[in-house]
Amino acid sequence: MTERFYFRQLLSGLDFALDDPVAEQMVNFVYAFGDRETGDAVLVDPAYRPAELIDLVEADGMHVSAVFATHYHADHVGGNLGGRTEIAGIVELLERVDVPIHVQADEVEWVTKRTGVGQDSLVAHDAGDVVTVGDFAVSLIHTPGHTPGSQCLLVNGRLISGDTLFLDGCGRTDLPGSDPQEMYRTLTQRLADVSDDTVLFPGHLYSADPSAPMRDVRQHNRALVPASAEQWLAMFAH
Repeated sequence: MTERFYFRQLLSGLDFALDDPVAEQMVNFVYAFGDRETGDAVLVDPAYRPAELIDLVEADGMHVSAVFATHYHADHVGGNLGGRTEIAGIVELLERVDVPIHVQADEVEWVTKRTGVGQDSLVAHDAGDVVTVGDFAVSLIHTPGHTPGSQCLLVNGRLISGDTLFLDGCGRTDLPGSDPQEMYRTLTQRLADVSDDTVLFPGHLYSADPSAPMRDVRQHNRALVPASAEQWLAMFAH
């Protein structure tokens, strides 16, 4: 019997955008999940080749009904990367499907400036908001630090973390909008209630494994080891 919850972890440069050297170098994960019974599916951080991602979802018998953005960086939502490379993202996706883009409220200004998408296409959320996809609830966790409006998605025993938390390490805190003290609070407080059995699915393939239970991440991730804020800031605030 096929599980009702539809879920795919797609790696840039391997599962899509195969001929894009930037996509291959950045090793971004894009996520698709939804409800097989209703056919509703969403894409998380659909950058590089949004049309290919839509085609992959539709080939599975699903339709894209919404998008979630974990944060505003170009390799997640499109835009200019480092002043050199233009990456396709949510602007190009909206040319194909007219769907809402769910973002954290503190990220709206950053997303509009970096991508050019209009605010009328964005749905701004507060911490703790819940969005339904078919019959599945998606809890939105505001996780500032890497960016002001970074958010993680908690759905069906999975935490889609963007660049907030990797299997080893966490997102950089030396970029525009970053805040190392907020990142420390995110890691030690805002994500503290995520159960050990929840499986972490990060925004990049920066480890040998593509996912891991939070129990293992908490035991081995160097960003979760420091015993105090002072110790953490000394190690990661750069």
